[in-house]
Amino acid sequence: MGSCIEDELCMTQRRSIHCLLVGLPAKMTEYSRVVKQCSERRELWQDPDFPATQSSVFYHQTPPFTFSWRRPKELVQHPVFIREEATQFDIVHGKLGDRWFVSCLGCLHLTKGLFYRVVPADQDFHQDSGYCGVFRFRVWWCGEWREVVVDDRLPTVNGKLVFVHCQSSQQFWPALLEKAYAKLHGSYEALKYGTSLDGLSDFTGGIAESVSLRSDPTSCGRLLAKLLDLTSIVTSVVTPHVTSSKSSQSPSSSSSSPEKLASGIVLGVNYRIYCIEKVECYSGEQVTLVRLRTPLGTSVEYLGAWGREGPEWESVQPREKERLNLKYLADGEFWMAYSDFVRTFTQLEVIHLDGETSRDEPSLRHKTPWTSRVYQGAWQRGVTAGGCRNNTDTFHINPQLHLVLSEMEEVVISLNQHSIMEPKVVGFTAYPLSKNGLDSISKAFFKKHKSLVNSQYTNSRQVSERVQLEQGGYILLPTTFEPAQESAFTLRVYSSKPLKLKLVDSVPGVSGGAVVRARGSMEGKSLGQYQAVFLQVADEHRSVNAFQLHELLEACLPNDYIKSCASLDICRQVILALDNSSTGRLKFSEFKDLMVSLKFWQNAFKTHTKERTGILKAERLRDALEDVGFQLNTEVVSTLVLRYMRKDGTLRFGDFVSAILHLTVAFDIFEKKDPLQNGSVKFSMSEWLSCALKC
Repeated sequence: MGSCIEDELCMTQRRSIHCLLVGLPAKMTEYSRVVKQCSERRELWQDPDFPATQSSVFYHQTPPFTFSWRRPKELVQHPVFIREEATQFDIVHGKLGDRWFVSCLGCLHLTKGLFYRVVPADQDFHQDSGYCGVFRFRVWWCGEWREVVVDDRLPTVNGKLVFVHCQSSQQFWPALLEKAYAKLHGSYEALKYGTSLDGLSDFTGGIAESVSLRSDPTSCGRLLAKLLDLTSIVTSVVTPHVTSSKSSQSPSSSSSSPEKLASGIVLGVNYRIYCIEKVECYSGEQVTLVRLRTPLGTSVEYLGAWGREGPEWESVQPREKERLNLKYLADGEFWMAYSDFVRTFTQLEVIHLDGETSRDEPSLRHKTPWTSRVYQGAWQRGVTAGGCRNNTDTFHINPQLHLVLSEMEEVVISLNQHSIMEPKVVGFTAYPLSKNGLDSISKAFFKKHKSLVNSQYTNSRQVSERVQLEQGGYILLPTTFEPAQESAFTLRVYSSKPLKLKLVDSVPGVSGGAVVRARGSMEGKSLGQYQAVFLQVADEHRSVNAFQLHELLEACLPNDYIKSCASLDICRQVILALDNSSTGRLKFSEFKDLMVSLKFWQNAFKTHTKERTGILKAERLRDALEDVGFQLNTEVVSTLVLRYMRKDGTLRFGDFVSAILHLTVAFDIFEKKDPLQNGSVKFSMSEWLSCALKC
């Protein structure tokens, strides 16, 4: 049984788990640095990034108390970081009232392998162990395991801890972990707005999913059985505002204890589910039971049918009781009839763990591991922040992920945004792909095809969706609701079957050439008007340099809209791009090429500036450059946008021309160095500097 396996996890294993973490360096550099520094100075550490001030507690509201910050040794005579032998869960939420956080700590405490990943046990308050007032924790944060270092000064009022703390065991890991979590959020006050799903995800590294038990109890039963076979931590919770009004389910009237139902089930607390079993009675009747465990231990007992001492067990044969391990249930564990389970609990809150993470947790080692694929990206204004599918002109610039399933399967897709302080409204959309695959994923594709999957859009940190998909390929787009909103994100797809996930992006290239050559009698006739002016400013060799070109364009270009490309800097770029003789000067034939090209570039620019003449939204730069002849990947577009986008998120015609000239020179240099088209070139330092300065 899961709880029995957990109890067998020895102290040596617990203390070594922190060395096995995925994605964390073997040497904890910041923690080691702080410990070394404090040991040398013989002082207790004070965290400069999360100071012991009022602003670390409340950032919006005026603090209701004047807080005094105390270290554990100033509060009790013999503080303990973790009491290994402690079985009673005595953690209370304190003044903030964030019961969801206490519930998360309770669930974490029940999964010992994951607990010691988050709370390294090799820390204490003993001087001979190197105590210097610093503690470290590990939290899954913004797509990676992050070590959070805090000092042990805690907010108190009248000499007592005011937030999460242990009532009687004098353990300080809960209060210190809460401080580390508050540091990540910016303040203690921010924790008031957290949720148990976010907390469970942060403390386990998994993806969170919420399932309503009231919508379809039969299908929920099938789903529950499936989840219990996978590496998922399955919990159930009674959401306070949707509890039944029946007298048997009415909340307790005691205000000093947590709100609970008449059956003893506490509202807002996550009960871990371990298994579903059918038990046979003497009468031959079979009853479906669910085995649960409350993180609150023996302090709260289930009083309903099939509880520990329920009379219903008298109708069950001894061999059945033995099979169900009835005599040896762990503290807080109990059985409950499935029919009562679906009437009592309102939600399943589930954390799915991949195979690598779940190996740390003994109760999951015999389960089928989830197969997961992860993509970490960002929505960048003007590059990949296209907004939801309501924004038909920019939706296609969002990151496009190609998902391939080897067979029909139910998958869980989870999008986690990294904007913690100012969360965006986010979600995702998926489209099925034809057998032609990725040949035609453009703006037209999304206007023509209907989406298959549309998640809810919310400002939650995490958005998850369970969906049944056929074998084949899909294009998946994580987005913000509004365009031009920036944030990093992590998208994960979990399946019990093999799957593939990769970013769809263009390979940089040129089609046709952006510089148009002036040929033909019609063009020659229309451009002949410029020859007299050209010869007036040209030297004796009938060529112009950048300064003369600047003067020439000022005289030849018709209006301010076009003249925005006539700056001296752009003229220098024109010389580098169009000078075929490498003299730093242009002949009239090359000048004619420039004038024809400007007309071509202007037409492409106008096509994408329908709302406001002369102003190109950065989101449309990629499409406009594609019309000119450049196929670019996201990395290159990102560089161009960072270089040219103005404060209002737009570009002018001069910016567009400059970008074209930069790209023209860059592609020309590469093609000359790669005559065999291998896709890679070698440069000496001198060559690289020369080429980089030309671009």
